[in-house]
Amino acid sequence: MIRLAGLLRRARPAWLGLRRTIWPTRDGWWCLFAALGLGVAAVNTGNNLIYLLCSLLLALILVSGVLSEQSMRGLRLTPVLPEELHAGRPALVGAIVANRKRRLASYSITLEAPGADGVRFLHLPRLDPGGERLVTWPLTFPARGRHRLPGLRMTTRFPFGLFVKSEPVGLDADVLVYPALRPVSPDRLRERGGAGPTSLRRRGRGDDLYNLRDYRAGDDPRLIHWRSSAKAQTLTVRELEDDTAHDVRLRLVGDGRGDESGLERGISEAASLALYFLRRGAGVELRGPGLSVTLGRGHAQEVRILTALALYEPAGGEGARPAAPAPRPMREIRIALG
Repeated sequence: MIRLAGLLRRARPAWLGLRRTIWPTRDGWWCLFAALGLGVAAVNTGNNLIYLLCSLLLALILVSGVLSEQSMRGLRLTPVLPEELHAGRPALVGAIVANRKRRLASYSITLEAPGADGVRFLHLPRLDPGGERLVTWPLTFPARGRHRLPGLRMTTRFPFGLFVKSEPVGLDADVLVYPALRPVSPDRLRERGGAGPTSLRRRGRGDDLYNLRDYRAGDDPRLIHWRSSAKAQTLTVRELEDDTAHDVRLRLVGDGRGDESGLERGISEAASLALYFLRRGAGVELRGPGLSVTLGRGHAQEVRILTALALYEPAGGEGARPAAPAPRPMREIRIALG
């Protein structure tokens, strides 16, 4: 019986090129034992009624295998990925389950998705022919870099619950996991770095207030500060601060070789600072050993910096030297890698 169970578990129609396996449930084992017992009794007694009962049980097993096979056949999974994945942070990933059969529906399909808190079971009671269904589950990647999306296992107990038919399903998708994000230290935000004696605040075209002065001919009337004008009994206009006064250069110091935890800590800090400044309208530039991302703003700059940090590896050899600093004065924050 143990040998028979092993054969059933490995049973698969190799001539169809399928990877499905089948295994009896508890009720399935009872059905197999009953069919075997009735078969032995029918041979020993020659009773036609016992032969009929044994035939009914064997037919039930056969029909169960055929219907479960048609339920799983023709199902295709397409991965759906979030826009951003950060190391150590749960993200909601998904897959579109499509039934490619023209006339037959699929019933009682269960997807087993691996996760940080164990396997999640996603159940689809019915999927109409030509229909699609989106299923989602949380997934956490422990480290930055490129990763392969883990596959799923598709199972069904349709129609009688006597057997579990399963098939591994690979999701052909590579994902880029960005560095982990951490809270930004207020000390880092106040740091001026290597900007030298040059003032970071400059008059220009921006949104923040730079100064108040008396009105001059030709000034934009929209810049008149009416409250100050009423107090001083003379027209006063606002001078705005140049947006470029908020530009920040993040400089990575060291290469992180021999100190993996320090390297990851520095990469996470650089990613967190970059997102903090970019999402407040500032321009950010990234410099480091073998790493250079020119000054930019907005979401596109977020993607460039996070991608560069996600793929960063410690430079080896003497050929890796820090990039030359930009001649333009700007606020600079140094981040140690290790």
